[in-house]
Amino acid sequence: MRGRFLASTPFTIVLGFAVVLATATLAAAAPPANLNVTAMPGNEAEDAIAVNPTNPSNVVAMSTLPDVVAGLAVGVSFNAGTTWTRRVIGAAGDPLGEICCDQQLAWDRFGNLWMTYLVNTSGDVLVALSTDGGSSFTRVGDIVTNGDQPSIAVGSNSVWVSYTRSPGKQIQAVGAPVTGLGQFGSFSTPENVPSPGNGDYGDTAVGPAGQVMVTYQNAVNGQGGADIYTAVDPDGLGPAGFGKPTVVAHSHVGGFDFIPAQPDRSIDAEANLAWDRSGGAHNGRVYLIWTQETPNESDNTDIMLQRSDNNGATWSPALKLNDDHTVNSQYNPAIALDQSSGDVAVSWYDTRNDLGAGGSGDTNGIPNDDFQIWATDSTNGGTTFVANFQVSQGTSNAVDADSFFDTGDYTHAAFVSGAFWPAWSDNSNSTGDNPDGTLHQFDLYTARVFIP
Repeated sequence: MRGRFLASTPFTIVLGFAVVLATATLAAAAPPANLNVTAMPGNEAEDAIAVNPTNPSNVVAMSTLPDVVAGLAVGVSFNAGTTWTRRVIGAAGDPLGEICCDQQLAWDRFGNLWMTYLVNTSGDVLVALSTDGGSSFTRVGDIVTNGDQPSIAVGSNSVWVSYTRSPGKQIQAVGAPVTGLGQFGSFSTPENVPSPGNGDYGDTAVGPAGQVMVTYQNAVNGQGGADIYTAVDPDGLGPAGFGKPTVVAHSHVGGFDFIPAQPDRSIDAEANLAWDRSGGAHNGRVYLIWTQETPNESDNTDIMLQRSDNNGATWSPALKLNDDHTVNSQYNPAIALDQSSGDVAVSWYDTRNDLGAGGSGDTNGIPNDDFQIWATDSTNGGTTFVANFQVSQGTSNAVDADSFFDTGDYTHAAFVSGAFWPAWSDNSNSTGDNPDGTLHQFDLYTARVFIP
């Protein structure tokens, strides 16, 4: 049984396609040990993380450096985060290029660590590969396009990148076959998602048969509503291409929705995908998470989840994952699925404990602007989720980071061999090793959360 349930806390779950109410009755537990990945001066935000399925003690995490011209802060561990080898990649003169931002990571079953990213010197979407556990990367793909917001995903025998091409905000994707460690083919010609295939802030997932799904939102400016779309290429590297997109949900979170916790950068609906290829009871089930605001312009944002068992043809009703009873903000969610078990977990930035009344969740007496990382998980295909649990030991504040970037547009998580690894930007200095001190610039943090 799990010791992280909140005592007698009700939470909503989906049973089949019906929403029911359940109650958890176990005692609360303290947050897991937090790990400072970067421990370097300046801000690290917009975080990526991946764990090696061939060696689950091998963890790689990285962050954008918003205070410098180019570069990513990278931490590599071969002992499950006990120690980190830290460096900056993508600075001036690096063969990877002058990396500005939008990095994502995906680790395949062969031990290849794939990365996509953007550079300052062109509008190309680039792909890099590491075959040594993240200790070094080599650029292996250059998608010549005016691209934005790339995402990367792996399947059993393929790697895929989707992105937004301008002008026109056209969603495109490319894929390549992968046959072993360091063994891969050429990337395909870019595939357009057919109309209405225009949008941004998307994600990519690969199914058990090599099929590919992309998600995105169609409204990318302002604070109004946005439709959340998915589109599927049913044969992946085959000739079929993407089918007509499906409107899965409507969010009141636009492309630049400003909330007190993200007053400069804002948030988007941040739709993300996870596809079960585990071979287990829910093999083929795909999960979609996104952010809702109710009512519009209330700053009461919530994390929603839907699932599909038919390649996205139909979706379950939206389930609210955060179980707080406040009108505070939850935002920038990350989802990850353990392909060894089919278990799924979700983490997000959460201001539930900041009521402006002091205490551990409030740093300044202002409500709804201080955040922590919270999470939940399901071991039965999303039929039930455990009560939310706090992951971050400290409380952070984006205004105190003194950056236009806040925590950025996104964060990510990994889930391998029973351990869930959320990544987040943190200036609480709860680990005592942030060189900028407490409530100043962000470091990149993670934690290993065991899912029994």
